[in-house]
Amino acid sequence: MQKVSIFLEDEVTEGVAVIRALQPAIIAIDGPAAAGKSTIGYQLAQQIDFLYFDTGIMYRAVTYAALQRGLDLHDATIIGKLAQTIQIDIRPAPPEEVHEHFVHVFVDSANVTGQLRTPEVDRTVSIVSAYPLVREALSNQQRRIAHTYGNGKAERPGIVMVGRDIGTVVLPDAPLKVYMEASIAERARRRYCELRSKGKEVHVSQILDELKQRDKLDSERAHSPLRPAADAVIIDTSDLSTEEVIHEILSAAGKK
Repeated sequence: MQKVSIFLEDEVTEGVAVIRALQPAIIAIDGPAAAGKSTIGYQLAQQIDFLYFDTGIMYRAVTYAALQRGLDLHDATIIGKLAQTIQIDIRPAPPEEVHEHFVHVFVDSANVTGQLRTPEVDRTVSIVSAYPLVREALSNQQRRIAHTYGNGKAERPGIVMVGRDIGTVVLPDAPLKVYMEASIAERARRRYCELRSKGKEVHVSQILDELKQRDKLDSERAHSPLRPAADAVIIDTSDLSTEEVIHEILSAAGKK
């Protein structure tokens, strides 16, 4: 694992060229909740004209499909079979919708984008995402999507994929892997500000407890635990701006 802490402008310029020439053109970004993956991943994708794809949305798609079919969400076998039989596809959202949806999500050709963040899906997606059969099925679908974009067969010349096991399980062959981390205090602060900006009443102590529990579940689960890939570039985002983190990634790409 390679630690990075400073960047040089020529390395950044070279990094942009290197990333655009990746074969396949795939960047895998992993890390714990509130480490900055989504913000950095989206901004990086915009800068290099890649598609930004937060893979967590696929678990919401399976959850929504299960709810629509009236399936028992507590039956791991039934939900696992559902994840194996439906096909999930994504396409870039039109510019006027990017502030709300980064991509449009399709389940068996039906656009379900607007149904994936309903309160019912919010309440139950954690149940679905914990099932090994679901994670295995979605890993296969994520791999298919990644290589469709990474091999230049879709609307963008490459893809930035964000998750918790992209570099280790989904795409161990990704040419550039990044693992973002941050102190739990900073992550709690970010999540607090995010939720408050949405008008939600929350307490930092509650968020800290939730993050600690999520970290424990993610790192100790038997199937695809949260950990950096051996060849990932590790970046501590605690005291870095978005621009500085992107420079770190581009610099690291140039060095590689």
